[in-house]
Amino acid sequence: MSETLSKRTFDRVLLKISGEALMGDQGYGLHPPTVQRIAREVQSVYDLGVEICMVIGGGNIFRGLQGSAQGMERTTADYMGMLATVMNALAMQSALEELGIHTRVISAITMNEVAEPYIRRRAVRHLEKKRVCIFAAGTGNPYFTTDTAATLRASEMDCQAIFKGTKVDGVYDKDPTKHDDAKRYEKITYDEVLQKHLGVMDASAIALARDNDLPIVVFSLDEPGGFKGILAGEGTYTIVRG
Repeated sequence: MSETLSKRTFDRVLLKISGEALMGDQGYGLHPPTVQRIAREVQSVYDLGVEICMVIGGGNIFRGLQGSAQGMERTTADYMGMLATVMNALAMQSALEELGIHTRVISAITMNEVAEPYIRRRAVRHLEKKRVCIFAAGTGNPYFTTDTAATLRASEMDCQAIFKGTKVDGVYDKDPTKHDDAKRYEKITYDEVLQKHLGVMDASAIALARDNDLPIVVFSLDEPGGFKGILAGEGTYTIVRG
């Protein structure tokens, strides 16, 4: 992969977004217009012929670590967080299918009435048939975040990159919303992210991406057309790679 994305053709990517991205200006839950806006961003890339997987966090509904901090048993709290990701995945599926995009929600926890179980070969086949696959319920195990789940699924699906949609346009040396002198990195290595504790993804996810040579592209999901623009080699972003 070159230092920029301008000459890179992507055939299959994974989009990772937080649950908080779906709540808009609300402090909790789902904001349907925001869900629909993100679905249109996905559609713009889908229309380019790119195969798309998604992993959505659950922090807009329930966050396992916070539940654990409040005295709840950690494993129980994490399972509740996984169920929250399923709710978000179903909301995104509904929004995408309203746009005419065939979508499958694939859950790491078996719940046949609402989602398919995760079977790798079946998921790959869905992608080959140009269906968007939304992987829900994390890895199916407590103590693992949706960042780690995203890196795991991207590796299993043989994606060429993870696109991490955030509220800022890349990775900074400090919080740009609090520091005017924050510096944005155009590119940075996995080891630098870990050593500087930059919080792009959790350490397990970064280590897994490094071990599988899987680039992470961090960009602003709030920028209209940003996802499609980056695949065309435009826009502002940070590449995390070896």
